[in-house]
Amino acid sequence: MITRTQYIQNKILSYEDAKRRIATWRMKGDKIVFTNGCFDILHKGHVSYLAQSAELGNRLIVALNTDASVKRQGKGDNRPVNDNDARAMVLASLGFVDLIVFFDDDTPFSVIKELQPDVLVKGADYDPQETDENSKKYIVGSDVVKKNGGEVIAIPLVEGFSTTSIIEKLGN
Repeated sequence: MITRTQYIQNKILSYEDAKRRIATWRMKGDKIVFTNGCFDILHKGHVSYLAQSAELGNRLIVALNTDASVKRQGKGDNRPVNDNDARAMVLASLGFVDLIVFFDDDTPFSVIKELQPDVLVKGADYDPQETDENSKKYIVGSDVVKKNGGEVIAIPLVEGFSTTSIIEKLGN
């Protein structure tokens, strides 16, 4: 019998292990949902977003930015607050998150191309219809998902919740 901690850790996988697990899910007919982000300090907005994402299919994959990838985003010298292992463990403890993979690139494009999700989800600050890759509203990987017959969906954000605002409150 595995412990609860092992159960959580078994959701955090390498690309190769993730591809095997996804293949098993596909054989069962599961619909694979994919999202990505830093998820530095988990808050109500994150949980709401991830729960709504999970409702769009049978399995939710979260691609998590590595620490180096977060630093390159220019969110501040103090980011990420939590390292990638800590962030992954917290995310994996959510019952509706089925799998976590790390990505070190500036975008999750290669992960999306590799894992081929049925549904790609981002927050409503992005636009599923945007085709200009230089636009801030463009959803990276949307072209790959749509070409394979998948869906690209934007989920409304919960107003008043952001990691940046939490960090600012802590500073005051």
